[in-house]
Amino acid sequence: MINAYLGIDIGSISTKGVIIDDENNILAKEYLWTKGQPIVAVKELLVKLHRQIKDTNIKVMGVGTTGSGRRLIGAMLDASVVKNEITAHAVGTTSLYPNIKTILEIGGQDSKIILIDNGIVIDYAMNTLCAAGTGAFLASQAKRLGIRVEDFGDLALSAKNKVKIAARCTVFAESDLVHKTGMGYKKEDIIAGLCDSVVVNYLNNVGKGKKIKSPIIFQGGVSKNKGVKKAFEEILKEHIIIDENGHLMGALGVAILAKKSGIKKIFKFNIINLNFITETIECNKCPNNCEIISIKKDNQVIDAWGNRCDNGALIK
Repeated sequence: MINAYLGIDIGSISTKGVIIDDENNILAKEYLWTKGQPIVAVKELLVKLHRQIKDTNIKVMGVGTTGSGRRLIGAMLDASVVKNEITAHAVGTTSLYPNIKTILEIGGQDSKIILIDNGIVIDYAMNTLCAAGTGAFLASQAKRLGIRVEDFGDLALSAKNKVKIAARCTVFAESDLVHKTGMGYKKEDIIAGLCDSVVVNYLNNVGKGKKIKSPIIFQGGVSKNKGVKKAFEEILKEHIIIDENGHLMGALGVAILAKKSGIKKIFKFNIINLNFITETIECNKCPNNCEIISIKKDNQVIDAWGNRCDNGALIK
């Protein structure tokens, strides 16, 4: 029997999962859209991961979760480890690139930068409310231009005269794009300009005040965009590493942490047949009026959070 470990990175836009062995080799991997339904997305993810290992002697002995929905999914799967994205991405990345010093990460709605020294996180930052440096922004602009976001990178690389697009925020960038389109600039030149604006926005906001050192790795869904990678290399004047599994680093990292936790219990994939629901209630037992979120498995509360005192505790 091969001992394996499951890591799930559950975000607002995408859900990622990997199954690794004791040597951190990826035995199964999957990436799909969350679509605002994290529980449904994770069930679908588990079906696809199980399909990849079901005819083997692989047994999943631990589960880790990360991402914005980590606590919810951690409760659902009875995870051994529930960790923040910074830790998970750093662990996953340094397992493959032990000498890495800077992680640039741009996802669907979140962006982050992680600075590492000798395998230890020494600084990090995440994006604020502005979405101009994220995948969601690029996707909306692709729709506006009538092209597939998957074609963004190749079109950007074919540009001959990049158009400058305002990079201060989403509103300025979108209005500038509309203006430049109306003036008759070529689509590929506008797209290359958008890639530059994403990088400039990222560096001016997420990377502000950070000392970016090489080796540098770029990950997250946007790292698949060749135009954004090229923009980073031109602006930073550094080589940027792209890993084929860069979008899975958070899941990989939390799977490794589940393995290292030493907590072993066989994970059963038939969990997909159980009924999980979430409920939100407002506690009126004290002036705090906390909004409490609970997750139920077959109508039994298995976890709850949001209460600021014991009056609102659903599980004691």
